[in-house]
Amino acid sequence: MGAGAKGGRGGISPRGEAVRVKTAGGRKASSTQWLQRQLNDPYVREAKRLGYRSRAAFKLAELDDRFRVLKPGARVVDLGAAPGGWTQVAVERTGSARGKGFVLGVDVLDAAPIADATLLRADFTAPETPARIKAALGGQADVVLSDMAAPATGHGATDHVKIVALAEAAYDFAVEVLASGGAFVCKVYQGGAEGELLQRLKRDFAQVRHAKPPASRSESAEVYLVAQGFRGPAA
Repeated sequence: MGAGAKGGRGGISPRGEAVRVKTAGGRKASSTQWLQRQLNDPYVREAKRLGYRSRAAFKLAELDDRFRVLKPGARVVDLGAAPGGWTQVAVERTGSARGKGFVLGVDVLDAAPIADATLLRADFTAPETPARIKAALGGQADVVLSDMAAPATGHGATDHVKIVALAEAAYDFAVEVLASGGAFVCKVYQGGAEGELLQRLKRDFAQVRHAKPPASRSESAEVYLVAQGFRGPAA
């Protein structure tokens, strides 16, 4: 892996001329548009240059540049980790490569091993998975991250409800493992259905903020909830 992600669009700028992709036989127009967007995305190019497995690595790096959730020595659980971009950033920022932190990535999808991280292939929604995560963690966590998203249906309202349900499940787990003063970061979609989750976070944390990192595409409805200063769940 390379020198590490730098936050903000100012640190990543387009390089070279725009690439145009012609529609090939058998390729749908939508596929051509996706490929052209990928080839012309400076975050995709920078992720490849630095050895990150996805452009999403920059989302976490930018959130951490702003909120400083990944402190050296922190114990981190990354839910929805595959292909591993967030886990890579967590390894860098916590210093687990130097034995100063612990990073556990969890996903239903397989992911190639990541140096200085522990990966667990498991369906987070399965009843037995939280116990498996706790066993692998072997103690409390300082940070729980969730970039989980259900497969898109194409229906905005439905997709929003599904991703909020995943965020709520992630927080149900986080409550059980977070140490005092810990942080929780999760992805939701704009739309308001996260109101109940937001109320819980405001009750349980000293500070809760919404953020849309520069690496998040402008057309995407995704935003992140960043909760810091865990006080523990209300009785």
